[in-house]
Amino acid sequence: MTMPSTKPPSENETLKGRKPGLRSVRTTITTMLFRAVNPELFIKPNKPVMAFGLVAITLCVAYLGYLHATIENKKDLYEAVDSEGSRYMRRKTSKWD
Repeated sequence: MTMPSTKPPSENETLKGRKPGLRSVRTTITTMLFRAVNPELFIKPNKPVMAFGLVAITLCVAYLGYLHATIENKKDLYEAVDSEGSRYMRRKTSKWD
């Protein structure tokens, strides 16, 4: 007595009736949603806008660095008054110096 062979169905036989996953969803809504969420994949790069953005970001970072440097320099200065009553800027010194 021979047993009939139980061979698993081939890949072509399983895919004939259905498509697995999101492949079966064919709507314009999902395509429009995908394009709205990922516009950088569908829009051609605009080089003048990219150059302007790069210059703007560079100038902002340079300005923040300038502000940081000027505050660091002003932090060690204070206004001193001498015995004659005239005011002048003087650097802070430590009592240990």
